[in-house]
Order: sequence, then structure tokens, then C-alpha cells
Amino acid sequence: MASELETRVLRKITFRIVPFIMLLYFIAFLDRVNIGFAALTMNQDLGFSSTVFGIGAGIFFLGYFLFEVPSNLILNKVGARIWIARVMITWGFISGGMAFVQGIPSFYALRFLLGIAEAGFFPGIILYLSFWFPARRRAAVTAIFMAAAPLSTVLGSPISGALMEMHGLMGLAGWQWMFLIEAAPAVILGVVVLFYLTDRPEKANWLTTEERDWLVKTMNEEQASKAAKSSHSIWAGLADMRVLALSLVYFGTSAGLYTLGIWAPQIIKQFGLSSLQVGFINAVPAIFAVVAMVLWARHSDRTGERTWHVVSACLLAAVGLAFATGAASVFAVLIALTLVNIGISCSKPPLWSMPTLFLSGPAAAAGIATINSIGNLGGFVGPSVIGWVKDQTGGFSGGLYFVAGLLLLSAALTLVLSKTSQKSAEAASAASQRP
Repeated sequence: MASELETRVLRKITFRIVPFIMLLYFIAFLDRVNIGFAALTMNQDLGFSSTVFGIGAGIFFLGYFLFEVPSNLILNKVGARIWIARVMITWGFISGGMAFVQGIPSFYALRFLLGIAEAGFFPGIILYLSFWFPARRRAAVTAIFMAAAPLSTVLGSPISGALMEMHGLMGLAGWQWMFLIEAAPAVILGVVVLFYLTDRPEKANWLTTEERDWLVKTMNEEQASKAAKSSHSIWAGLADMRVLALSLVYFGTSAGLYTLGIWAPQIIKQFGLSSLQVGFINAVPAIFAVVAMVLWARHSDRTGERTWHVVSACLLAAVGLAFATGAASVFAVLIALTLVNIGISCSKPPLWSMPTLFLSGPAAAAGIATINSIGNLGGFVGPSVIGWVKDQTGGFSGGLYFVAGLLLLSAALTLVLSKTSQKSAEAASAASQRP
């Protein structure tokens, strides 16, 4: 039973931190995937094939991969406030620059630079939450934060669709207006971060002395309790086989997430709808995903179970993708995309609660960034394969089956990791009991 002080402190830091970082992630995800809406007319304007578009959309994650770990280590050293502000301001300017793409080279270059600019944001926030919230509360808090991704689809899809209708205003295409207008909040919020975000509990002047002391003591005790069994060094975070396993699990979920973000508008558009109609329809599955994600994470926290919460969610997403291959109407596609949205969204909070159970300090910064950087390569592979398959076959089915297979692999790897960790724990326990 939580004490009155604990309840008060956790409520206060939740209201102070979580809505703000949700807003930041909302803008980040919108700028990352609005390329899917731009493609409704940009591809024709610039003469891009599905293969060119898929590679360009996914090349973001190559830049992200190369700079993710260094970026997160810098954040751990200089503090979240300064580094997240830097990330947001630079990605805002580059995202706005997408409005001036002229051809394939500039398209690829700006998407690659956008990945470099945004590297470190998401794992930095995951690490930041581990400074403020005890492990037993982290999956639920992570779920609330990560709900910004499907919320970005809920609110951002109609907005993107509406901005696409500005075609011809002041001589600019609709997709150009969309990039310019949706980039501005990242720059503005980047400046706000400098004045609003608090790096560590020790600096939280908005807590009373009693509240701050309790939080600092609680988080220090949690770190100390992990000291004997956790890895701390940067090398330990990079070399731990559990980190590699979770990276591969995340690879499949990222392929699914960015298949939705980048290709769903075009999958829906096949049924002859306008950009605005596509925007509203694309928002519907994400509404269900937001609710399911929060409830699923709360259940994972309440039961303390992570493995099956990840496995079953990955399986549901795979089923949805397979169903989408045979969908012959807008309604059928809507059902399929809803299953995929719920599965992908529900898999992530319990998955992100796993690394901080066995990593801390610089190892946690390196490990979380490694999982995110390697895992997010799925955001390159999934959309790129779908674009190539579409050019070869004229349809989305082959590519969707491929991504579904990656999600099945994620489910299988999660089970293997769980069994291996359980055996290691039993062996360690048996060794400690020997005279």
C-alpha cells in the first residue's frame, strides 16, 4: 500500500513531466511519419517510384542508428534539458526543409539528416523517466508517454490531410505547406524545454523539501539494490546479450509501427478517397490503440509480467497485417489496421520496462540507445521492402506478410529471452546457496 507521501510525490511528478514529454513525442512522431501523407501527391509531383519513396522514408533510421548511442551518452552527461532542446530545434529546421525537396538526392539527404538530428530523443526520454519513477511504476508511465505516438496519428492525420488541401496557396503544393507548418512546433517547444524541463530530482524546486528528499532517497535506494546484479559500464550496456535480443524484438515492432505510419495512408487511398478523408480514416485505429495501450501497460505493472504482454501483442499485430492483405473494402482495412495499431502500441511499454531491470547508469544509457537504434532499423527495412515489393508486384500483400513475419520473430525471441533469463537466475540462485 503506497504511503500518502509517495502517492502525492508520484502524482505531482506525473502531472509535471508526463504531459509535457507526451507533447514533445507527439510532435516528434508527427514530423517522423508525415512523409506518409506527403506521398499522396509528392511522389507524383517529384516522380518518385514506390521503391524510391520507401527507401527515402526509411533512410531516416540509418542516420538515427549511427548517432543514437552517442546522442544518448551525451544526454546522460550534459542533462536532458540542454540536449533534448538541441534535438528538437535541429530536427524542426530540417523537417521544415523537407518542403524544398527537388529530387531523389535531396529527398534522401534530408531524411538522413532528420534521423541524425532526432537521434537520442526517444531513448533519452526513456532514460529520463528512469531518473524520476520507480521501476514498479515505469511501464504505466511509459505507456502514457508512448500513447503520444498513436495520439499523433489520431490528431495528426486529419491535420495533415487538411494541410494537403492547401495545394496551390502562394504557389506551394499541399505537401510543402504540411512540412513547413508541422515543423514549427518542434522549434518552439525546443526553446520551451530549456526553461521547463528539470534534469534530476535533486534539482526539482517545484517539489517541497520533504517530497524531494523522499524521491531522491527512493531512487537512490533502487539504484543501490540493483548494484550487485546490474551492469553499469558503457561496454556492459553495449555487449549484454539481453540488449541484443531486445534490439531484435524491437526491430520487428518498429517495422510494424513505421509500416503503419508511412504506408497506411497510401493503403487507404487505394479506395479512391481524398487526402482529407484518408486523414480521418487513418485516425480511427489509433484511437483504440491509445486506450488499449494504457490499459495493457497497467495490467503488466499490476501483475509484474512482461514477457507474455509483449508476445501476445506482437502476435495480434501480425494477425492484423495478414488480414490487411486480403481486405477488399475500406471497412475491412480499418479493422485490420486497428488490430495492427493495438498490437504494436501494446507491445512497447512492457518491452521498454525490461532493460532498466538489469542495466543502470551509463550502461542503461548505452543499452537503451542500442536497443532503440538497432531496433529502429526495422523502420528502414519494413517500409523499404514494402515499397520494393509494391513496384515488383503492384500490391502491398507481399510486403505486409514480410512485416508480419518479423513480428512473429519478435514474439519468438521474447519467449527465448524469458526462458534464458529464468535459467540464468535459477543458476545464480543455486550457486549462491552452495556452501
